[in-house]
Amino acid sequence: MALTSLLASIGCLEIFIAIFFFLVFWSLVDNKHGLPRNFLIFGIFPSLLMHIHRIHERSTEVLSRTGGTFLLKGLWSTNMDILGTVDPANVHYIMSANFTNFPKGHELKKIFDAIGDGIFNSDLDLWKNQRKLAREMIIHQRFHKCWVKTNVDKVENGLIPVLEFVAKEGRVLDLQDVFKRLTFDTTCMLLTGFDPDCLSLELAGVPFLKAMDDAKDVCFRLHLLPESVWKLQQWLGFGPEKKLSKAEEVLDQVIGKYISMKCDELSNATKSEEDEEGYDLLTSYMVNDAETKTGLKFDDKFLRDTILNFMFAGHDTVASGLGSSVAHPKIEKKIREELKAMVLLGEGRMESIWGYDASEFKPEIWISDRGTVKHGPAYKFFSFNAGPRTCLAKEVAFTQMKIVASTIIHNYQIEMVEGHTVCPNISAMLYMKHSFKVRIKRR
Repeated sequence: MALTSLLASIGCLEIFIAIFFFLVFWSLVDNKHGLPRNFLIFGIFPSLLMHIHRIHERSTEVLSRTGGTFLLKGLWSTNMDILGTVDPANVHYIMSANFTNFPKGHELKKIFDAIGDGIFNSDLDLWKNQRKLAREMIIHQRFHKCWVKTNVDKVENGLIPVLEFVAKEGRVLDLQDVFKRLTFDTTCMLLTGFDPDCLSLELAGVPFLKAMDDAKDVCFRLHLLPESVWKLQQWLGFGPEKKLSKAEEVLDQVIGKYISMKCDELSNATKSEEDEEGYDLLTSYMVNDAETKTGLKFDDKFLRDTILNFMFAGHDTVASGLGSSVAHPKIEKKIREELKAMVLLGEGRMESIWGYDASEFKPEIWISDRGTVKHGPAYKFFSFNAGPRTCLAKEVAFTQMKIVASTIIHNYQIEMVEGHTVCPNISAMLYMKHSFKVRIKRR
């Protein structure tokens, strides 16, 4: 009995000591102004670990308290110092006025090695030539016709049947997952000409989508770790690097299959059949003489990297933005009343730039009294980047969001499941951490 009491008292003492040192550590990681404390050896790494679960919100807080610019000191001797800024003047200077002085560089390419030498990872002539090819495709008349038709068909034959089924059955639906499937199908059709048909009544698991999510999550975390640490994990084959390696295998396998199928399709197609087919990136790259014009080598690796880069761009950003358009009842009502798509505000929470209500979701700030879109400087709202790297498919994204959002809001009532919390995940893309659980009702 006495031994039991002694063990219990020792256990309570250990818990008390642990709580005490945790509180001491908590009080030391940030200074009295609420900013990360810079330790001699560890830099701001302790504060980063303390706030890792809410890294996006914490970044906004720190930048707000420092006037929009803050130097993040990394671990000693790790070369991880990062200057973060949202000051419009700085953004304009970096992204536009002195663009050539700020390449993405080798360090970023090492972290995002999974996406290869695509347009997001490249600099100089490699980037210029890829952007030129992509622009020629996007401004082509056949591209716009194909893009609109693809989206309308997928909404009518994919999205609406799923929503009708869920509404009839009264089931809870992960709307974020539906949006990801929808945009993956349409983007894949545009890039390869093939429909993976992920958006179906079964909503079966899609290994490629999971691999993309895993790759984004791991790459984001690599930013927070010293290179020596994740290089060791890569060498030993454990931790996040193991997860990334498995994701890359899936991505390579699926994209490789599409490239092989396209080669077989083109080799067996006649000239008239090629002309009648839809307009996809793989076909435009393989049948044109762009390789000769640009000097790029259109081998399987180049095609793989190109498809994967545009897959991330076309699938992720639109799927993320669509969730915001139906997650706020006030905005849903306005869209339904006017049936006008609104430009989505996904970033830009700085009160010094946007005013006291910057943290509120108010996409109507982009709509004039006449119902037209108000355009602002890209360096103030750079969700679509700014300067020479401005997103080529900005209008393409808006077109898809207009088609999908207007269809849903006009025909269905979206109700978020009671008790469901919405917060951003820790990833390179601002998805909802706990998905978006809703119930669908017919209007």
